[in-house]
Amino acid sequence: MTSGANPLTPRATGAKAGTPLTPVIQLRAFVDAFERLGYVSDRLLADIGVQRSLLDDPDALIPCATTEALVKRALRDRPLKNVGVCLATQTPIGAWGLLDYLILTSDSVGQGLSQLARYLRMLTGAPFLLELREDGDPVLVVYHGDASAGTFGLEYSVALTVLHIREETGRRAAFACVSFTHQLEDVVEIERVFGCTVKSGASWAGFAMPRESWNMPLLRKDPLLHRVLQGHADSITSDAFAVDDLAGNVRRALVTRLADGEIAIEAIARQLGMATRTLQRRLAGAGLSFHGLLDDTRRDVAERCITHSSLSIGEIAYLLGYSEPAAFHRAFKRWTGATPQAFRQRQRSNRLTVTTRSEHPKEV
Repeated sequence: MTSGANPLTPRATGAKAGTPLTPVIQLRAFVDAFERLGYVSDRLLADIGVQRSLLDDPDALIPCATTEALVKRALRDRPLKNVGVCLATQTPIGAWGLLDYLILTSDSVGQGLSQLARYLRMLTGAPFLLELREDGDPVLVVYHGDASAGTFGLEYSVALTVLHIREETGRRAAFACVSFTHQLEDVVEIERVFGCTVKSGASWAGFAMPRESWNMPLLRKDPLLHRVLQGHADSITSDAFAVDDLAGNVRRALVTRLADGEIAIEAIARQLGMATRTLQRRLAGAGLSFHGLLDDTRRDVAERCITHSSLSIGEIAYLLGYSEPAAFHRAFKRWTGATPQAFRQRQRSNRLTVTTRSEHPKEV
């Protein structure tokens, strides 16, 4: 059942030192989906310089740009509308290995999504951070993408989550809406696929679901197996990314620990499977500092949360591990030259201007 969930080792294939890398499971999922849509995968792989045998190596890592190259090459052969959604419909549960089984063995939809938020980046290399807003009804699941996250990846990830939740609840789970920040090519078709309202060109990406659906049990929940899988996931996440991308590894580890406040270099070194002095030495050798990476990570997450979420400034400060809002205010002004409130207002004004100019219809 977990044959696709082997430990990932830091062994890159054909990549220059310093190139951002991701587990090959990502490429394999997309290749298989394109095959189901009738594309000739061997030709696609040959044209982007990837040997098919690489897809069968669970330890392989590839440059992040390889997946983007695959999608672009496929669409030259045959364009697809809503390509992210199309590929999601052709991606079965299990294609993403351990992560899929961590979700489907959870007790409920909400617990499964909590597992997704915790392990998505570390097990798949996806450039997203999930924010779960559980304090209201409907519950919101918001996707925050890194600078490297394109509209295709975001569309695919949101769609895949929605489709698999529907499948693992016997299509009983309901969604209030699904939202995308980019302009979709065929909203009506996507609404048919999801069975709910879809927002295009919205201010946030993700989905909203009634609390009743959030609490709904999953068909294949298995507490015993889930504990085993979770222990397995915790034991391998330190090896999930290539050592060549040291800065990326540290920043990804920091993102998973910001809210808990466990962001000392000793904790991060343990998560990456190395001694503290080893991490310090390697960072210094790359011209980096742990404090600088922590500062950069906090700034990136802060700007995205302030721009795209409705969290209060105090809540964002807590999410980033600040013990008091005043310290966050000082840091944010140092980063951007503006207070968090002024930055949020400016970003909202900019979005309003863009929306007005494009004559975008009012959101539902």
